[in-house]
Amino acid sequence: MTQVQPNPVIKVPTQPVRFLIIDDDQVSILAIKRALKKLKIVNPVQVARDGREALEMLRAELGESSVLPPCLVTLDLNMPRMNGFEFLEEVRNDPALHRLVIFVLSTSDAPTDVAMAYDNNIAGYIVKDNLGNSFVKALDMIDCFAKVIEFPS
Repeated sequence: MTQVQPNPVIKVPTQPVRFLIIDDDQVSILAIKRALKKLKIVNPVQVARDGREALEMLRAELGESSVLPPCLVTLDLNMPRMNGFEFLEEVRNDPALHRLVIFVLSTSDAPTDVAMAYDNNIAGYIVKDNLGNSFVKALDMIDCFAKVIEFPS
């Protein structure tokens, strides 16, 4: 009798998902970083103070390549120079960036803001009304999302 050997696990090299925080509020940025630390999330984190700075960072990272390393964005809506909606419009119209995974983290709970954000294909909308425990749970959910989904290549 022949014994069947299980298929060996094929290990595919992967890059850790990088978090890009786009927010002009230092308190929010610190709260996000603190929550990531509390959750023991050690992924690389970058910060952009507005949409324009974020676009410059993302496009510089693309360089000659047309593929970004795995990146998950948390986006505030109300920022100077280029707000979150302008950033979303620019990203969704850019063939190299249009698949970017974006979660909105905003103080606005206005139905029009929520609808407009989802119209721009965001992955989720989280209201920053409580930077405490519910905020940590929201970031934990985003971390789980980043670990489970397959990013486009």
